[in-house]
Amino acid sequence: MRRIPRLVLAAPHSGAGKTTLALALLLALGERGLRVQPFKVGPDYVDPTHLEAASGRRVYNLDGFFLDQEGLLSLFQHGARGADLALVEGVMGLFDGKDPLGRVGSTAQVARLLEAPVALVVDASGMAGSIAPLVQGFRSFDPGVQVVGVFANRVGSERHAALLQEALAQVGLPLLGWLPQDPTLEIPERHLGLVLAGEVRPPLAALRQAFRVDLDGVLRLAQAASPLSEAPPFLPERRPPRVRVAYAWDQAFRFYYPEALELLEALGAELIPFSPLEDEALPEAQALLLGGGYPELFARELSANRAMREAVRLFPGPVVAECGGYMYLSQGLWAGEDFFPMVGLVPGEARMAERPVLGYREVEALRDNPLARRGEAFKGHEFHYARMGSSPSPAWRRVGGEEVEGYTDGRILASFVHLYLPARRVGVERFLALAESAPENF
Repeated sequence: MRRIPRLVLAAPHSGAGKTTLALALLLALGERGLRVQPFKVGPDYVDPTHLEAASGRRVYNLDGFFLDQEGLLSLFQHGARGADLALVEGVMGLFDGKDPLGRVGSTAQVARLLEAPVALVVDASGMAGSIAPLVQGFRSFDPGVQVVGVFANRVGSERHAALLQEALAQVGLPLLGWLPQDPTLEIPERHLGLVLAGEVRPPLAALRQAFRVDLDGVLRLAQAASPLSEAPPFLPERRPPRVRVAYAWDQAFRFYYPEALELLEALGAELIPFSPLEDEALPEAQALLLGGGYPELFARELSANRAMREAVRLFPGPVVAECGGYMYLSQGLWAGEDFFPMVGLVPGEARMAERPVLGYREVEALRDNPLARRGEAFKGHEFHYARMGSSPSPAWRRVGGEEVEGYTDGRILASFVHLYLPARRVGVERFLALAESAPENF
């Protein structure tokens, strides 16, 4: 059995301030000299950048759609090694997930699987006594989810905080901490969520100064979490490096699950970062990864780097490109009325739309590609505003439906679906095996 003090931060709805509260709490706990391991529920690449900036630790995604209970516990214990406490930031509302009751893909599911206490983050602007029945409803909805306390965000004054505390006492829940109503404490957003930590400095010092928190109460609740059974190792025994994999990493491309990169390394990949924005040549490598990001914000610069576009176009080994990487491999990208040529390896032009395509995906390979053989299924998610049009050689069919998506010619896999590779290690094995024999296989 393993005793891991832990706390889940959830909310009644999106936009309540979970990330802001998580940052403030990470800073406060860090001041106590505690090593706190953050996690993020759901397929999120952006919030983890802020959690990492506040904690100095790599942030892992916990998702009950991607992983079964054993896999999720394995990843949780893998990430929590060497930490004094684990802080899990939820996604959307507590019971929002893949299905209407939040049984799969929700914060509630992760809290149940981790047997973790939950603190609700409530946007308290415009309410006082009403916080009590709101929180009581969430506490009583699912006996398997242990709501043990409340953080209040956007609090008007000390007097307002005292009213909230008095109201919560009527239902036997503590007000663990609060932040004032102050727009300067908010993190800027854009069309895919929060702005990345590297692009803006979250007001960490101001957050810590403004945060009022009962740290002793928080620690008591986290330490009361029951011991967990020892889970199997999340990663296989590390193999010697056998393949060099170049992966795009700069302001335009940086959406990768850290546990997926660690799996690649454990199975024998030497990961070499490069910048499609700034570098003129690819590093020496046998395989290429182009993750998601914001290429639409850097379309002019990406297009102007002709040397890199040509290097990618002539690369002979297996290529996997997801979402933003798919757009970069296309014939070109429309940014408003302006057209910017891209690499030109896959057919189609990327255009931005007003509404996003988003949701969990389970896809089946229509033909062999660098990760899958025909008929094999993978799990992932989509979240993008770009559209590419129909593909002459689609890579995937949605399991249970007729929708097809992406492009493959056997060597290249380009798709809007962000695959969760740790759930299908065979895909990583196939990718590295193809890279070892490249370019003879193509």
